[in-house]
This record gives sequence, C-alpha cells and structure tokens, in this order.
Amino acid sequence: MSPHVPHIPDDPDGLDEPRGPEASPPDSAALADFSVDLTSHEMLRRAHVLDALGADWDPVAALEGEEAAYALLYSGLDEEQQRVYDGLVAAGVLPRRGDGRAAP
Repeated sequence: MSPHVPHIPDDPDGLDEPRGPEASPPDSAALADFSVDLTSHEMLRRAHVLDALGADWDPVAALEGEEAAYALLYSGLDEEQQRVYDGLVAAGVLPRRGDGRAAP
C-alpha cells in the first residue's frame, strides 16, 4: 500500500498536485489566525464550583481542618519516622511546621 494519497483526476477542488509528505504545504499567507476566548466559560465553571460547594461552605474552616489533619498525620512518630520527617523538611519536600518537629 502506498503511503501517498493517490492522484485524483479532474479534482473538483483543482488540486491536481501531488499529496503526501513530500508535497509542499499550502500557501502560508492563506492561513488564518485562530483564537478562542474562554473567559466566559471560566466564569461559568467557577459559578458551578461555588454552587456545588454550597452556601454554607467556609473556606477558613476548610483550611483549619487541613492543618489539623496534617498535625495528626505527623503526630506520634517513632524515632525512625521522625528522622525521615526531619529529612523531608530539610530537603524542602514538607513545609516546616512549628519548631520543625512532628506534633507529639
């Protein structure tokens, strides 16, 4: 099977030139700029997100809950886990919290 599109005699578009990888691209001056403004779509997306969160959503309480979860996650570490935690903080993988030690 040939990798080229076969020549179509009496092409109604008047493109009686070879097609395929070696064919030259159409005149670049004939190309048109194409842009899409998604601003209205982004506003609609944000409205749907806030609607899904509900009127009683409290972002401050959500952040406080995340901080409490992190404190609990890194609490009660044994000696080896504390060493790994300290290494991750020193490497910048985890943020330093308080005095840099996991919560007791």
